[in-house]
Amino acid sequence: MNTHQRELSATIDPVKLDRLAEVAVRVGLNLQAGQDLFLTAPVAALPLVRRIAEHAYKAGAGLVTPILSDEEVTLARYRFGPDASFDKAATWLYDGVAKAFAANTARLAIVGDNPMLLAGEDPAKVSRASKANSIAYQPALEKIAGFDINWNIVAYPSTAWAKQVFPNEPEDIAVAKLAEAIFAASRVDKEGAVAAWEAHNATLRRRYDWLNGERFASLHFTGPGTDLMVGLADGHQWQGGASPAKNGVVCNPNIPTEEVFTTPHARRVEGHVSSTKPLSYQGSLIDQIQVRFEAGRIVEAKAVRGEEVLNKVLDTDEGARRLGEVALVPHSSPISKGGILFYNTLFDENASCHIALGQCYSKCFVDGASLTPEQIAAQGGNKSFIHIDWMIGSGEVDIDGVRDDGSRVPVFRKGEWA
Repeated sequence: MNTHQRELSATIDPVKLDRLAEVAVRVGLNLQAGQDLFLTAPVAALPLVRRIAEHAYKAGAGLVTPILSDEEVTLARYRFGPDASFDKAATWLYDGVAKAFAANTARLAIVGDNPMLLAGEDPAKVSRASKANSIAYQPALEKIAGFDINWNIVAYPSTAWAKQVFPNEPEDIAVAKLAEAIFAASRVDKEGAVAAWEAHNATLRRRYDWLNGERFASLHFTGPGTDLMVGLADGHQWQGGASPAKNGVVCNPNIPTEEVFTTPHARRVEGHVSSTKPLSYQGSLIDQIQVRFEAGRIVEAKAVRGEEVLNKVLDTDEGARRLGEVALVPHSSPISKGGILFYNTLFDENASCHIALGQCYSKCFVDGASLTPEQIAAQGGNKSFIHIDWMIGSGEVDIDGVRDDGSRVPVFRKGEWA
């Protein structure tokens, strides 16, 4: 970090930053004594990396291994790299990461990069680099998507991100405001953060227990620009908040989180749907998305902004045009009420009901840990190199749960739990 970065980091409340680190280790990961930790973060997030390492070792971590990324290094590739560079990825690194996960290493990611970093770069190069990276990451992604290990994502307010969210504020004010928004959404803005997460997890558990008891065959979303029937996978199971990984550790993968979610049936989605918030993806903004599904597959896709990027994403592989997740979030969630567009899916998805293109989560099946990939596919689970959430909920969206016999139960009315 340079002097300017250190000055800006001084505007971030150190007490709340330490609480976030503690929550990431104790609640997010529930890191076990003797367990190793693999951590990735932007260079700007070094103050949080250091605090997480401290709390991890206090919890008995075996070894904390951080890898830091830098925005200028990323941009150098697009400005000076040869064309062939965009079809390459660090396969050797991801093979090692997959090996670490197989050895029960926990995973923590700190997000905070400029969401529009690649907005001015060639979309074809961005798409090629993303696809190469997704393919190389697949062995490690399978361990995450399969919930083999305890993992967690938290955020740090970098200057570039803060200026994107608060463009009219001076840098120091923008960073301070984004920090406070992150702390509030992550429930570390007050004392007793760990207890607050226990209470929040209990609320989410009540919601997904009700949904699991209903055993709906599908969900019907209706609202402005939306009439979508999302079939649910055979033997699907709703999840949310804290849940046990296959290694037996109960963890909270996302901090913050307001969602309960499950796996749609990849071949039973029909109708059309419109996004209600912009999607920030790989440095590009995709806004006002409209797609139409037939037999589970997107057959038509439009966007007012970023349509070229969207269509390249949909062409990643066969599974990219099908759904891997459907999630329910009330319009009155704290992130929604805050009225901030974070340009970051970790936060924006928790302001709204959403769907995800691509890879499903095997944990969202009854006895998912014992199912083979072939069984998951047979029950409707989707497979893809990508998993991209985008928002479809608002205060104008209704959702009905539809049973096998066609009878209906109100689930959401005007964006709220019914």
